[in-house]
Amino acid sequence: MTPTLVRTIAELRRLVAAARVRGASIGLVPTMGALHRGHAALMRRAREETGLVVVSIFVNPTQFGPHEDLARYPRMLEQDCELCGRERVDVVFAPPVEEMYPAGFRTFVEVEGLQNVLCGASRPGHFRGVCTVVLKLFNQVQPERAYFGQKDAQQARILQQMVRDLDVPVEMCICPTVREPDGLALSSRNQYLDAGQRQHALSLYQTLQHAQHQIAGGERSAAVIRQRMEERLVATPGAVVDYAAVVDADSLQPLASLRGRVLLALAVKFGATRLIDNALVDVPE
Repeated sequence: MTPTLVRTIAELRRLVAAARVRGASIGLVPTMGALHRGHAALMRRAREETGLVVVSIFVNPTQFGPHEDLARYPRMLEQDCELCGRERVDVVFAPPVEEMYPAGFRTFVEVEGLQNVLCGASRPGHFRGVCTVVLKLFNQVQPERAYFGQKDAQQARILQQMVRDLDVPVEMCICPTVREPDGLALSSRNQYLDAGQRQHALSLYQTLQHAQHQIAGGERSAAVIRQRMEERLVATPGAVVDYAAVVDADSLQPLASLRGRVLLALAVKFGATRLIDNALVDVPE
């Protein structure tokens, strides 16, 4: 199956409107391209649950900081469309920057209290860019369901809040993190890692596993869990730790003692490549 490739909002809306006339529900998988098996898992779920599957491929400049990897972020539209075809995607929406941000654009969306912690602390403005482009996509596609990965836990939580606060009529479907057989979370940025960095990057998953074992064994001090996670990461060759955090999964605020739904979240750089990973843990009251 070859998906229909569209470049303009007007053409996208025509295709979506025609599908609605046929009675099809709409599923959206927003991406920045460089697609992998994690994205494919989102597409498969969308294919199972909706009548028309739209995948957006747009490297969004407003979510990159001035010294981040916008210029070198991988762009491989032909290969991405092939993967979309294998997953029976109906429409690939790959607009140019000027279609999404025309001259004079000056409106942005922010979610206060959630966007400036964790990744937002070291990437100011990042989630403002994410929320803005995702809300634009929701308005352009008007899907019944939208599919995101749990690997980007903070992003998912912020977008859930945005959807609730702004009464966006879309069901947010947060799908489990897809991993390599050795546990490394799939990411478009993994291709930047050399062989040594790739091996050392396993420390993120191993650190999360170790923390979960400690919690299962009865440890309830967030400070102890956080310190042990950080110690394991700091001891990893080549790793530069951005954060190792133990936070409430809803508020994203640090915890003193573990209770309820807890998010263990990590961000680590290997060379110029920043990797994130996380685990959700339900801790009995």
